[in-house]
Amino acid sequence: MKKISKILISQPEPASRSPYFAVAKKYGAKLVFNPFIEVERVSNKEFRKQRVDLNNFSAVTFTSRNSMDFYFQMMEEMRATVSQETKYFCTSEAIALYLQKYIQYRKRKVFFANGTFEDFKTLLLKYKSNAGKFLVPCPDVRNNKLSKFLTEEQFDFKECIMYRTVNADLSELDLAKFDMILFFSPLGVQSLFQNSPEFKQGKIHIAGFGPNTCVKIEEMGLKLNLKAPMPKARSMSAALESYLGGL
Repeated sequence: MKKISKILISQPEPASRSPYFAVAKKYGAKLVFNPFIEVERVSNKEFRKQRVDLNNFSAVTFTSRNSMDFYFQMMEEMRATVSQETKYFCTSEAIALYLQKYIQYRKRKVFFANGTFEDFKTLLLKYKSNAGKFLVPCPDVRNNKLSKFLTEEQFDFKECIMYRTVNADLSELDLAKFDMILFFSPLGVQSLFQNSPEFKQGKIHIAGFGPNTCVKIEEMGLKLNLKAPMPKARSMSAALESYLGGL
């Protein structure tokens, strides 16, 4: 089998200490990072149509750094007041610590789960009675797990679309020069074909992270060579290392 020497990773380039670089060095592969999708804030006009008063919430949920960035951007654009009493509920500690970019971090108003949705639900239920009204900043396309849970548990909450995902411009990429492409979302797979409708996989190896991404890859008629995460490789970098070692 032909050696995989050039890998396209459809995400922004990570920090220099990323495990991807160690994997590439170990197997003599060149990595190219190029996001297939981009995130943009909705316009002020689109936001106003939702009739959401940002001053009217005592708690905010954050499931990603994007949701946090666009929330605080919108607060500034709408000239809303960032209250010292607002409580912030985050799905992970890493997201919670990112709050330091915008507010003075105080444990009494910042709460975080262990990164799983089940733990996030437990966290929200714990503070349901004294957190007040929740704002849920979200993208235009999303799963409805959180809103379904909040509805079922009769939380006082409001979803607010603050950003959307759009296709990145891939016109500068010569896809035929890559031996492998790594995908991380169904939207990334969709972006590939919207940028290059005539794309043919040929001998290119395809990897997908997450069940929805993998389903989308196969729906588009591509051969899925690497499916991640795996029981002994929970990250894409670990799965990639295992895959390259088996060739």
